[in-house]
Amino acid sequence: MPSAENDLDPESAGYARLVGERLRAIRRQKRLSLQEAEELSEQEFKASVLGAYERGERAISVPRLHRLARVYQVPVDQLLPRDAADGRADGTYLDLTQPASPAPRKIVIDLARVEDISGPTGEMLRRYLAMIQVQRQDFNGRVLTIRRDDLRAIACVLDTPSELTTERLDELGILFRGTPVLDASR
Repeated sequence: MPSAENDLDPESAGYARLVGERLRAIRRQKRLSLQEAEELSEQEFKASVLGAYERGERAISVPRLHRLARVYQVPVDQLLPRDAADGRADGTYLDLTQPASPAPRKIVIDLARVEDISGPTGEMLRRYLAMIQVQRQDFNGRVLTIRRDDLRAIACVLDTPSELTTERLDELGILFRGTPVLDASR
């Protein structure tokens, strides 16, 4: 199988990296190590090959992608970047000529704690967060990372100014505070 770095044109190699990032994200959401994914696939997908796919060092064929989706029990489209037209899964352009800007502070919601919020506010918040999960096809189920646009909508649900939404979520006790759910060694 050709190496994405050496045998593919730059655009294809870049796409292979994006597919790899998505493969890794899904595997981690499933809380599987590379070795566990190999076992789950009954050794069809060797850990070393899965790692090469995830690093974008190898391009995965469509039939193998389909089989891997069955192993992970997700729709095949969930293993692909969200918007291939502009090169990034999040819909933004990837500009390799500029240094990466520091990531904004992540806001992570503890979904189990959201269940403890009573009344109409709790119900609306649960519905909105469930909608985000369905839209993103988030297979984790324990925590949910909130994006900037999500935060604006949550501000409306909580009847809170946008700039105070994070503090309000903290007051409600639903910000995730603990060991990261995803093990960095996986």
